[in-house]
Amino acid sequence: MQAHLADLLLAVHFLIVVYVIAGVVLVFVGWPLHWSFVRSPAFRLPHLAVIVYIVLNAIRGKLCFLTIWETDLRSAAGQVAVEDISFIGRLLHELLYVDVPQASLDRFYIGFGLLIGVSLIAVPIRLQRARS
Repeated sequence: MQAHLADLLLAVHFLIVVYVIAGVVLVFVGWPLHWSFVRSPAFRLPHLAVIVYIVLNAIRGKLCFLTIWETDLRSAAGQVAVEDISFIGRLLHELLYVDVPQASLDRFYIGFGLLIGVSLIAVPIRLQRARS
């Protein structure tokens, strides 16, 4: 059961990463195309909250709680090596966890957070609908 939960948690973690990366791309692509959702608080505020959490963790030198939970679940399931993980789990693991020093990742996270900050200035959130 823990192995399946670890795979599910890994899939959720992967989707969150895709949301953060795709979100900033969609903002900068949608801005000149006048896509209204790129200014929507429902889209931008959760996006901002996730990257703020990531940047704060990077500054504090902490791992994401999803990584910790997944590691704990895999350990409880006896999955001590990547080879012990299911095919989908291994695939997502290879896509999500890159083999670079944590300090480099932390700098990337902070830089990406700054990019999202720039996106908030360049393409501000629209709290009210524009009147026609």
